[in-house]
Amino acid sequence: MSAPAQDPGRTGGLAPAYAAVRARLGLVVVLFVLAALAWWWTAGRMQGMDEGPWTGLGELGWFLGIWVVMMAAMMFPAVSPTVALYARLTRERSPVSPLLFTAGYVLTWTGAGLTAFAIATTARYVPGDVTAWDGAGRWVAGGTLLVAAGYELTPLKDVCLAKCTSPLGFLLTSWREGRWGAVRMGAKNGAWCVGCCWALMASLFALGVMSITWMAAVAGLITLEKTLPWRRFTTYATAVLLLALGVLLLVAPDAVPALTVPGTAPMDDMS
Repeated sequence: MSAPAQDPGRTGGLAPAYAAVRARLGLVVVLFVLAALAWWWTAGRMQGMDEGPWTGLGELGWFLGIWVVMMAAMMFPAVSPTVALYARLTRERSPVSPLLFTAGYVLTWTGAGLTAFAIATTARYVPGDVTAWDGAGRWVAGGTLLVAAGYELTPLKDVCLAKCTSPLGFLLTSWREGRWGAVRMGAKNGAWCVGCCWALMASLFALGVMSITWMAAVAGLITLEKTLPWRRFTTYATAVLLLALGVLLLVAPDAVPALTVPGTAPMDDMS
């Protein structure tokens, strides 16, 4: 059975997803509860770990565990309207399909985490360690925020965000049947999400990936961009904020709110 036929003129925007949220409120509540539990677990694990920009990521297994739970905490609220709409479209099929869709979404973000870990590990082997704060780290961090600000205004960002803010259009054009199809659709949705949010996630690394404060701030920006209908307004506002933070990080890092300047606070041993 293929996806339900829909009027192409009604496939855009967030209105169908909002209606699905009301219809599948129980599923959305489950996702928000999982996100809350992930925030609680992450806060406990990351306590005392924040060394500011380019905080060490530890061993791969440790980082990957933190990353997956972090993604659940940050992304589940933003993706819940899409999952709810998918659940509504598959209401006569397998009840586990929405969970498999979500698993595919997380799988894509796990791949993004592995990529980030590889880049961070490679950077530490570059002569002079470009992420060292007393070397080039401050300038790389500030430059990362400026690049992220610029990316918010690019056509690629707009295309990716359009996919995230038009869940019905995405689902109808990417439909796959069966449980494996649910995983593939979730993974594809996650890929659009990575395209939309990679610069914001890079900004989190530049501000302190182990900072709960900045993690919450970036998660808030991602959720606002994906759930508010004013796409241009949110991206321009985000760009201005990232630009201001980038300039501050370059000229007066002590003025950046909640920023741990490397070398000013001890970090607990990783367990």
